[in-house]
Amino acid sequence: MELTVSSSQGEVQHLDTSTTMPTRPKRRRAKPRKNKEDIENQRMTHIAVERNRRKQMNEYLSVLRSLMPDSYVQRGDQASIIGGAINFVKELEHRLQFLGAQKETEGKSDVGPVMPFSDFFTFPQYSTSSRSCQDSLAMGDQMAQVEVQSGIADIEVTMVESHANLKIRSKRGPKQLLKIVSGLHSMRLTILHLNFTTAGEIVLYSLSVKVEDDCKLSSVDEIAKAVYQMLDRIQQESILK
Repeated sequence: MELTVSSSQGEVQHLDTSTTMPTRPKRRRAKPRKNKEDIENQRMTHIAVERNRRKQMNEYLSVLRSLMPDSYVQRGDQASIIGGAINFVKELEHRLQFLGAQKETEGKSDVGPVMPFSDFFTFPQYSTSSRSCQDSLAMGDQMAQVEVQSGIADIEVTMVESHANLKIRSKRGPKQLLKIVSGLHSMRLTILHLNFTTAGEIVLYSLSVKVEDDCKLSSVDEIAKAVYQMLDRIQQESILK
């Protein structure tokens, strides 16, 4: 489309409006806006849901705390209650397996002497029993094979992040527990929970420890080796005395 324009001097100019006139931009559809009432209702609903969730969580924690002895809960915060519950369950598991081992020993007393607490170990890093070693390797088709080393005690260490669980079965010795606690402390393994059970001359220790940041032991094998060396040193000291 052309537009004719005449100037005061009588000149005639032709303008092409197809190139000079801009095209109109397309109008965008306005998004529907939530009114203030809807926003406030949504906020109040969220607050109510969160309040109910916290109330239910506090009720569960209160019930959980009431099921444990007071010695397992030093403080009333959530972390202390949950941590105490974990340690309490571990002790119950320990007692259950001890009763099972005691029953097994009584049932096989006519066959011959049976090492107590044998069922308490699954894949020990050190073992005094060749049977335990064979049982561990027999499950190699289902789990990775573990090389079990013979030693003066049965030692099994499992680890999750910075927390480790230790199971130690050995012969009882004078001041043995005190020396084990002192030895673990020197390794920078802080004891969170400790339980021990005896059957005749055999003692079973079950410990939950925290691996401190400055601890030089970073794997279950390293911890098991350090514990084995500690027990060997304790035994040698008792022999010399």
